[in-house]
Amino acid sequence: MSLKNCYNFEDFRNLAKKKLPSPIFHYIDGGADDEITLKRNTNSFDDCDLVPNILASVGKPDLSTTLFGRKIDMPIFLSPAAMQRLYHSDGDKASARAAEKFGTFYSMSSMSNNSIEEISNISSGPKLFQLYVHKDKSITDDLIDRSRRSGFDAMCLTVDTLVAGNREKDHRTGFTTPPKLTLQSLASFAMRPSWVFNYLTGKKFELSNVKKKTDKGTNIAKSVIEYINEQYDPLMGWKDAEYCAKKWNGPFALKGVMSVEDAKRAIDIGCTAIMISNHGGRQLDGSRSPFDQVKAISDAVGDKLEIILDGGVRRGTHVLKAIAAGAKACSFGKMFLFSLAAGGQQGVEHLLQNMRDEINRNMVLMGCKNLKELNSSKLIYRISQKI
Repeated sequence: MSLKNCYNFEDFRNLAKKKLPSPIFHYIDGGADDEITLKRNTNSFDDCDLVPNILASVGKPDLSTTLFGRKIDMPIFLSPAAMQRLYHSDGDKASARAAEKFGTFYSMSSMSNNSIEEISNISSGPKLFQLYVHKDKSITDDLIDRSRRSGFDAMCLTVDTLVAGNREKDHRTGFTTPPKLTLQSLASFAMRPSWVFNYLTGKKFELSNVKKKTDKGTNIAKSVIEYINEQYDPLMGWKDAEYCAKKWNGPFALKGVMSVEDAKRAIDIGCTAIMISNHGGRQLDGSRSPFDQVKAISDAVGDKLEIILDGGVRRGTHVLKAIAAGAKACSFGKMFLFSLAAGGQQGVEHLLQNMRDEINRNMVLMGCKNLKELNSSKLIYRISQKI
């Protein structure tokens, strides 16, 4: 299979699987525990149906929206994702350039292999920084200050990772940051010589934004579970989130909100947006999917917060359903990481083109000229929504 023959999520996933060593592929692919929530994130979109209107003379629909104070050309963007250097030698540079080309947000993880300043220098497109509250609060402050100086447009604080979820695939494959060979992974690395060559000859693997504060994850190999549990503050509370929002003093989202109660409280601490997310089904298995929650949350706070659905999106119709249910935009991680592994910047651009084409085509088929016309009247649930 070649990149030009990648038409959907499974195509990108299959091509990435051929190119990545097993521990790295399964780090993207896996979820927590029995992966029930991971599957539910996508399957939940099947619980409702779109209702089109005919003879609407749509022409070319307007896919643009405004998010975090920036106009974007379509209602999708790339979720923050750690350690993109593992999936392609260009890492975050590839995804940032692709997002800019398609007029949408690139999101940087605190655990990026490129620095805040590097990405700011190569991209003038919309940029979102993902923050964690570290046990060492000077790290948190430093990341906020550097993001502001570098011209990032918005910040999101991830709040669902106080401790790491039980990601059993990572246990089985021995995945660490930086990667290290083990008896169980040796054969997989040996069968991916192109990946090994690019990794060894490319930029040194490091957690670029925190390397001056800690050697862990850069010079000291750690599993991601170990890194999270050692670095992030498990006592983080609402006062910490409010502190970060005020220190940033700009468009600010909580990433990991799943309840109406927490969405309302996000308003009280100064958030301008929320990302309804369960961390891609990688934390609390058995929890609700983002799409399960978007309508109830939108009904409660949609006039006060920008609502972003993060997780489970595989198709343009999923985006349409999320917007009709009350979201302003959608973000996705697994899908774009597979496309990055499949073809670097070109792979991410190919994915974004596919998604734009799907959204555009389905807007015409829905009889909608713009995103505002995608409202609750365009959606019928097959089963009652109980929150």
